[in-house]
Amino acid sequence: MHGDSAGTASDRTSASASGTASDRPPAQPGAEGGDGGDRAGESGDRAGEGGSLTRTTAPSWLRRGPGTLLGCATALLGALFFLVVGTTLGPFLLWPRTRSGALEILMAGARRLVTVERVRRSVFFGDLFPEHYKASDRRILRYLAIRSYTGLLFGVVIGLLVFGGVLAGLLAYGVVRGTLGWAELLTQVLLGSVLLFLDVQGLYSLAALDARTARECFGPSERELMQRRIDELAASRAAVVEAVDAERRRIERDLHDGVQQRLVALAMLIGRARRGRDPEQADALLRQAHEESRGVLTELREVAWRVYPSALDSLGLEEAIGGVAERCGIPLRTRFEVDASLPRPVETAAYFVVSESVTNATKHASASAISVAVTLDGARLTVRVEDDGTGGANETGSGLTGLRSRVAALDGVLHVHSPLGGPTTITAELPCA
Repeated sequence: MHGDSAGTASDRTSASASGTASDRPPAQPGAEGGDGGDRAGESGDRAGEGGSLTRTTAPSWLRRGPGTLLGCATALLGALFFLVVGTTLGPFLLWPRTRSGALEILMAGARRLVTVERVRRSVFFGDLFPEHYKASDRRILRYLAIRSYTGLLFGVVIGLLVFGGVLAGLLAYGVVRGTLGWAELLTQVLLGSVLLFLDVQGLYSLAALDARTARECFGPSERELMQRRIDELAASRAAVVEAVDAERRRIERDLHDGVQQRLVALAMLIGRARRGRDPEQADALLRQAHEESRGVLTELREVAWRVYPSALDSLGLEEAIGGVAERCGIPLRTRFEVDASLPRPVETAAYFVVSESVTNATKHASASAISVAVTLDGARLTVRVEDDGTGGANETGSGLTGLRSRVAALDGVLHVHSPLGGPTTITAELPCA
C-alpha cells in the first residue's frame, strides 16, 4: 500500500468484494477554566457539540495577579450596580405592569457587566467559553451577585495580606534595632505564619469559587458536564452491545446461507461420486467437489476476514487496508499518511470503517471509483472514504449504525455526507491519546 503524497498511488482490483447489509436503499434519499484547585468540568467540546469550558495555556501569576485585582474592581462595580440600579428599579419590579420593562433594563446592565467578566476570564486566565451558550436571566443575576460578593471578599483578603506584609516589615525593623526580645519575636512569627496560611488558603478557595461560578454562567456546570458524559457513555455502551449482537447475527447468516449451503452441496457431490459405478462420472464429480471445496475455503476465509482481519495483528493497518483494496471489485485509490504507531482499538475501528464503506459503495452505490485516505494529525486519526456512486446512503442502516457505534465507543465521531446523486463521503475522526 503506497500513499498518493508520501509515495505512489495504487489502484487495486480483485474479482470479488466482501458483503454486508445494505446501507443504501435504491429508491430512498438519503467539544477548565479558572484557577487551580478546580479540576472538574475538564471534558471538552466533542465534535462540535459542546458546551464545555476549556483551558488553553496555563496563565502565569503575572497574568493572574492583574486579573484578580481587576476582578476586585469589577466586583465593586457589580455591587454598586445592584445597590443603585436594583434599589431604583425595585418598586417597578414589584408592580406587575412595569415589571417586564424594569427587568429588561436591569438585565441589559447585568449582561454588560457579565460580558466584562467573561472577557476578564478569557484574557487573564486563559479560559475559552462556548460562543453559542446563552445563560438564562436567573443564572446571569446569580453569577453577578456571587461575583460581587467573591470579588469584594477577594479585596478584603488581599488587603489583609498587604497589611500582614507591612506588619512583617515593622517586625523585621524591630529585630534589626534590637527592640524585640526572642520570646516576643517567636510569638509574632508563629502567629503571623498561621494568619499567612489562612490568608493564602482563602485566596486559593476564592479563586476556585470564581472559576466554578464562571463555568456555571458561561458554560455548562460541573453537574451538567458530568451528566452529559454519563449519558454519552450509557448510550455508547448500549450501542456497542447492539452492534455486537448485530455482528453475531450477520456472521451466523453468512455461515448458514453461504458456507453451510456450499458444504451441503460438497457432501452431496462426494456422496454421488462414492455411489456411482461409472469411473469417468465419479472422476468428474470428484473434480467438481474439489472445485467446490476451494470455493468453500475462499468464502470461509472471507467470512473470517470480515470478522477480524489477521493482517491487522501481523502486518498493520496499512496492509489490512491493502487487502480491502485487493478484494474490491472496482478501482480503489489509497493514501496512508501515518508516521506513528496507533492503539490497537483505533486500528481496528479504522479498518472496519474502510471495509464497511468500501463494501457499501461496491454493492449498493453503483460506484466506479473509490478513494481512501488515512491521515494522522497529532493525536487524531482521520479516515476518509469517498466514492462516486449514486449517494443517498441510509444513515440509520445497520452498517452505518454499527460503524457509528464502534467509533463512538472510542470517543470518536463519524460524519456521513451522501446527497442523492452522490458523491458519498464517510469521515471518521478517532482520538489516539
